Amino acid sequence: MKKILATLVASALVFGSISGAEAATKKVTISVPDPNTSYIYAAAQEFASRANKYSDGTLEFSISGNGSLYGGDTAAGIKQLGAGSLQMVILASSVYTNFVPALNVISVPYMFDDQAQLLKFLNSDIATELFNRVNKMNITVAGKWTRSFREVTNSQRPITKPEDLKGIVLRVPNNSLYVEFFKACGAVTTPMNFSEVYNALQLHTLDGQENPVDVPYSNKFYEVQKYISFTNHMADAWLVGINSKFFDKLDDKQKEAILKAGAEVQQWNVDMMAEQDKVALKSLTDNGMTANELTPEAQKAFVEVSKSCYPKFRALIKDDALFDKTAEFTGRK
Repeated sequence: MKKILATLVASALVFGSISGAEAATKKVTISVPDPNTSYIYAAAQEFASRANKYSDGTLEFSISGNGSLYGGDTAAGIKQLGAGSLQMVILASSVYTNFVPALNVISVPYMFDDQAQLLKFLNSDIATELFNRVNKMNITVAGKWTRSFREVTNSQRPITKPEDLKGIVLRVPNNSLYVEFFKACGAVTTPMNFSEVYNALQLHTLDGQENPVDVPYSNKFYEVQKYISFTNHMADAWLVGINSKFFDKLDDKQKEAILKAGAEVQQWNVDMMAEQDKVALKSLTDNGMTANELTPEAQKAFVEVSKSCYPKFRALIKDDALFDKTAEFTGRK
């Protein structure tokens, strides 16, 4: 009898521990704005794999691409993330600026020299305080990842100097920083949801757009664009956001798993982008696009256009102290 009782108790303990593990398991959906061939989709997969491992399998992730869960409207995606109808969303810091204007400082044209300097900034106390401003929106930052610098594609001509943008109808994000800079270069700026861009390029209601090189690659813009010019005009970053109420309900190990994975994938993403940018460019040129880089003189001309916009940029950022700290950090002050 004692042996049978002991067996029953042991079985109950095993069953109880299994049930407890099952009860603790959380299913998490990550929404990203680009297709499953994109860099950010790959980075989301790497993040999910690591967070699942570090949580001992109690976090189970699925990834939704193309912004399908928020209809391609990034502002709606941010609002839904804060409201809790989306659990995790990875979006560019630049699309958060309608909610946190100070995030514009990352995308001030030519503020950063290169990826290494941008990465150093993202890991600084300045950037930590800046990104955490989304906390007031009920969003917790689970990662700060770099993006490749932005380039101009169009169907009209190579962009070799600011004057070449004159009259080009250019899609830009719904962000005044982009509008002001490209207007100063002479472009006709058209803010538009990204989900509408391919059709607009195809119908020639747009001449061009600007994004990191992986975007025209993963979205097959080589079908509707002729030229890619490596203007390297703006930096951007990925904000890996998780709904704060959802995050707070996770156990300590799950929280740690998410934050650890978010931190580790930062460098993984840098290395992946450096390799894949070469692949993306080769694919674009193999499919008929013509690529060009700026001369040092042309880059200086673009820098001067940017500097002429600094008063407007400061007004958009609405935080002179942050602008000055960032400019000092990057040697622009």
